[in-house]
Amino acid sequence: MKRVAKKKQHYVDNQKFLAAIVEYKRRVDVAKEKGLDKPRVNDYIGGCFLKIANHLSFRPNFINYMYKDDMICDGIENCIQYIDNFNPEKSKNPFAYFTQIVYYAFLRRIAKEKRQMDIKDKIIDKYGYSDVFSVDGSATTDYNSIKSNIQVKTRRQ
Repeated sequence: MKRVAKKKQHYVDNQKFLAAIVEYKRRVDVAKEKGLDKPRVNDYIGGCFLKIANHLSFRPNFINYMYKDDMICDGIENCIQYIDNFNPEKSKNPFAYFTQIVYYAFLRRIAKEKRQMDIKDKIIDKYGYSDVFSVDGSATTDYNSIKSNIQVKTRRQ
């Protein structure tokens, strides 16, 4: 008995995505001619942006970040920001175009978070743990355990 291989289902249909973007760009042109505000991106295009960002966030180089939700939001925001730069006459592959936008948005977020972590580490080094983390008399957390956790985490990096 011959086994038939299943055709892999892609999470974004590139042809439908292209048609939706072409239709959106047409509506933008009509609104521009009439002097109206730029129309909103429809749900299908927004859903495609969300799917691209979510699936890209599961790649091994992005999966373990604590701020993964921020990365996804940045990717979607950049897709919406740069949707007008996509030219269907040059490329028939909007999936690749927007995947690259999301990818570089992720890299920018990682760099931004790393800079913030470096600033936080410099403040802790400069002022010491006791000045940065003060313990109230009524605090239930153990000051020494917080201090040792921070020391362990900073040694790992």
